[in-house]
Amino acid sequence: MKTYGFKLYQTKKNKRLHRTIDIAGIIYNHSIALHKRFYKLYSKSLGLYRLQKHITKLKRRPKYSFWNIVGSQAIQDITERIDRAYKLFFRNRKSGIRAAPPAYQKVRKYKSFTLKQAGYRLLDGNKVQIQGKVYKYFKSRDIEGKIKTITVKRDALGDIYIYLVCEVKENRVLPRTGKGVGVDFGLKTFLKGSDGLVEEAPMFFRQAAKTVKRLSRALSHKKKSSNNRKRARLDLARAHRKIANRRKDFHFKLAAKMAGAYAVICVEDLNLKAMQCLWGRKISDLGHGQFIGILAHQSAKAGSMLVKIPRFEPTSKTCSACGHVLDELPLKVRTWECPACGIVNDRDMNAAKNILRVGTSTLGGEGVRPA
Repeated sequence: MKTYGFKLYQTKKNKRLHRTIDIAGIIYNHSIALHKRFYKLYSKSLGLYRLQKHITKLKRRPKYSFWNIVGSQAIQDITERIDRAYKLFFRNRKSGIRAAPPAYQKVRKYKSFTLKQAGYRLLDGNKVQIQGKVYKYFKSRDIEGKIKTITVKRDALGDIYIYLVCEVKENRVLPRTGKGVGVDFGLKTFLKGSDGLVEEAPMFFRQAAKTVKRLSRALSHKKKSSNNRKRARLDLARAHRKIANRRKDFHFKLAAKMAGAYAVICVEDLNLKAMQCLWGRKISDLGHGQFIGILAHQSAKAGSMLVKIPRFEPTSKTCSACGHVLDELPLKVRTWECPACGIVNDRDMNAAKNILRVGTSTLGGEGVRPA
């Protein structure tokens, strides 16, 4: 499956898509309310097909007839999305993970709707027909394969994008032989490799923090519902989008470089939620989770293998030279001397070497899963 993303031209016809997304947000909130009411009355969760059947009845009433603008398949996708969210919530609670159930969303902040088998058609050139209307998009590359779904999505600036999920036939890339590397992610440095590779943390949000702070203050001073406030909100959203684009560009370039240089890349299975509780905004700024996802994609294209080792492996406390394991190693200690062999270890580089050792020694075995 391959996803293509394109931006639509800014035209007056886009108002129809904005209205459709708004109505999808209303249906989403109504479905959440039905779930809450059903649980309050019967002390059990509302089933997916029962909810879909009820919404089909509601659409026939004059009060809810405007829901038909969204389309039946898009409404089905909304209910399926809520059902998946509730299942994840209950699974997390059962596992002891703190999580919140799906909540209401502001309609103006609702982002997308998805069409599956009907309601869209790809036309010649850079045109696409969505729910009877023809729109132009910036066609940056050719679309290959059979289109399975199309998602219409808007961002905080009000720009509309289409995402086409296509089923394509690709030649299988066979695993190649070559160098392996263990990677340890850090806070001061983005990552360190077992072979001496060091990538500094760019910290794009911190670089633009003064600009974001100034724009946020300007937004808070504007009168609500005024045109000046709308302009200030767009300026702030534009700054955030620029930061996200710079971070994503850095991740893609680094992932492509590593996938081309190494045949086996071993990383640690990070607990990002726990890291965010400890270090907050800094973890979000580094974007380790996004980078690992991009690295997995680039590795698959290049024929490299990405291996994740268990998160509880004591990689920092284990001496990479002799295998001695310390009882404790506070986070502030960046270098330590092994009491067994006397070698002075750099914390991150030592962890990277141990990650490589664990990943390659148990490659394909228990506890290690290819990405």
